[in-house]
Amino acid sequence: MNRLKIYRACLSVALICTILLMFFRVRWYLRTQIPDVVRVGVGDEQTLDLGLKEVSVQVVERKRVIPGGIPIGIYLETEGVYVVGTSEVESEDGLNYEPAYQVVQTGDYILAVNGKKIHDKDELIACVQANRSDIMILKLLRGSEVIQVRLNAVKTKEEDYKLGIWVKDDIQGIGTLTYITEDGRFGALGHGITDSDTGELLETSGGSLYDTNILEIVKGERGTPGEISGMITYSDRHVRGEIKKNTSAGIFGFVDQNIKSELEKEALEVGFKQEIRKGDAYIRSSVSGELRSYQIQIQEIRLNEDDVNKGMVFQVTDPELLELTGGVIQGMSGSPIVQDGKLVGAVTHVFVNDPTRGYGIFAETMVSTGE
Repeated sequence: MNRLKIYRACLSVALICTILLMFFRVRWYLRTQIPDVVRVGVGDEQTLDLGLKEVSVQVVERKRVIPGGIPIGIYLETEGVYVVGTSEVESEDGLNYEPAYQVVQTGDYILAVNGKKIHDKDELIACVQANRSDIMILKLLRGSEVIQVRLNAVKTKEEDYKLGIWVKDDIQGIGTLTYITEDGRFGALGHGITDSDTGELLETSGGSLYDTNILEIVKGERGTPGEISGMITYSDRHVRGEIKKNTSAGIFGFVDQNIKSELEKEALEVGFKQEIRKGDAYIRSSVSGELRSYQIQIQEIRLNEDDVNKGMVFQVTDPELLELTGGVIQGMSGSPIVQDGKLVGAVTHVFVNDPTRGYGIFAETMVSTGE
C-alpha cells in the first residue's frame, strides 16, 4: 500500500514537472520565435504561421541601402567627461580623504565646473587647479537628469589639487561600416559604444569617421577573441563622416563622397526579420584587404530577443575567412550579413569560447533606428 502511494506521488510530481516544462517552453517560444510586430512591403502578401499569438502586421515601404563592409576609424566625443569611479586622495597632511564619495557617482557626466562648460579631461584638471580648495559646483548629467553638486578639492603633498575622480573623455577605435543610404546616411557597428568599465552606453556630443588601414589580423582562438589592428589617420583631410548618435543598435550619421564612391554599387533591399531563414548567408568584409563575401550559416533566429544585438546566431563556414581570422574577431562588428540578395543583418558579437560563431542584429532594426 505504501509502495502504491509512493508510486502515485512520483507520477504526480512527474506530471507537474512536465506541465511546468511545457509552460516555460511555450512561453519561450512566444517570446523569441513569434514577433510582436511584422512589417511587410507595400503590395507584398505574407502568410505566417503565428501559432498561439496574434501579431500586428504593418505595411511599410521597403528600404534600399548600399551594403558596406569596409573598416572605419571611429572618434567619439563624450558629453562632458565620463566618470569611471572615485578614489581616496592623500592630502598634504598625510591623511587620506575621498572628497567625491557619495557626491559623484560612476556613470555621471561632468558637464561644467562653476558654470564653465567642460569638454575634456584637461579642461577639468585646469578648473580644479584654478579653483584650488574653494567650494566647486559641478553640473552633472546623471541618467536623464541634470543635477548640481558641491565639493572641495584636496591639496596633495605635491601641491596639486585633486577631486579623487577617475574620468575619461573621447573614445577611439576601429569598426566596420554596415550600410549607407542614397542620401549619404550611414549605420555602423551594429551595437552601441559602451564604457569598458561600467558597460553603460556612452552619451555623446558627436564624433567623426576617419580613414583607417588594417595593419595586422590577430586570429581568434577558443577563449581568446581575435582583433583587427589598424592605423587611424586623425587629420581634417582624412575625415570621412560625421557621427550624429550612438545607440544600442549602432552608430549613425553621414558619410562624405569618398566613402560613397568607394562603395558605389547597386543598393539592396533591407530584409524584414520574418523573411530571414536558417541556412546559407554571407558576411561582407574587407579583413583581407579586399572587399568580398564570406559564407556563413544562420543557425538561430530570435524574433523577440530582448537584446537587440543578438537577434540571430550564425557560424562562419568559409574556409578562407576561418584561415585568416579564425571566425569573428573584434573590429568586424558591423559587417553586413546578406541573404537571398537582401541585407538582413550585421555582425555584433563573437562567442568567446567558439570564435567561429557569432551574434547578429537585424538590419531592419538598424535602419529604423538610424532614421
